[in-house]
Amino acid sequence: MALFNFRRAAPQSSEAPALNEAFLQGYSIEVMPRTAEKVEDFRALLPRGTRVYIAHIEGTPIDDMVATARRVAGEGFDVMPHFPARIIHDKATLADWIARYKGEAGVKQALLLGGGVNTPAGDFDNSMQLLETGLFDGFERLHVAGHPEGNKDIDKDGGDKIVLQALKWKNDFQNRTDAKMAIATQFCFEAGPVIAWANRLAAEGITLPIHIGVAGPAKLQTLIKFAVSCGVGASLRVLQKRAMDVTKLLLPYEPTEFVSELAAHAAKTPNFGIEQVHFFPLGGIKTNAAWVTENGGAAGVPANA
Repeated sequence: MALFNFRRAAPQSSEAPALNEAFLQGYSIEVMPRTAEKVEDFRALLPRGTRVYIAHIEGTPIDDMVATARRVAGEGFDVMPHFPARIIHDKATLADWIARYKGEAGVKQALLLGGGVNTPAGDFDNSMQLLETGLFDGFERLHVAGHPEGNKDIDKDGGDKIVLQALKWKNDFQNRTDAKMAIATQFCFEAGPVIAWANRLAAEGITLPIHIGVAGPAKLQTLIKFAVSCGVGASLRVLQKRAMDVTKLLLPYEPTEFVSELAAHAAKTPNFGIEQVHFFPLGGIKTNAAWVTENGGAAGVPANA
């Protein structure tokens, strides 16, 4: 721009490992320049061809973003940098960023989003304006942001009217262009509301596939900090309930239960809108990658292989 094992998990069915493995296939993961620097070789952690999003936080120099994209692409991964509308000053700046990503890192994919700042730095306020520039024509894949629990920065009344209208516009954009698109969502902590949200989009005629955000294994305090800063909604109560249990307070969080519930639902529900999992490695990329491997996802190739 995330999911989880907080109470004592119910025993998994004998089918769970196979369902989880299928659900985790083709997963993506998000990094920032400063977190990528801590990884010696992504090839030792991630399956070949994994899509790696590069988050652009306000204040990060474009030089650092492009250098990270170049490094990750050079190790054999599909790179998808963020383009946050509200931190981009004007069309010329956007054109320069795109040219650098293409020319220096061979980037062909992008995540377009509003961005987590209240006041736009320049001409752009939302991702639809970025799409309308035409500068992303020719990209192989364009993803947009999704918020299963709403986005109070956009729908200030706590509803989802404006966000839903925007998703319908983006759905229509896909239908009238040759763009391959998907919705990459914010992380959440309960499967039930996520399933209801995906069904709501389908009922509204939104056919963009969903890549559901999952928070990777992390300390509880770390998760709560990120959840609050990212505007996670009602599902934050899952973390709060865990924090009240002193026997679990110091235990690391894992997204096993959340992923298992979604995997089971996807397996029995034809045309379910969630297509892939997108990880936010809040407890570290190495820890996240290890959890995926342990739960049926493919492993990376050792650096010396």
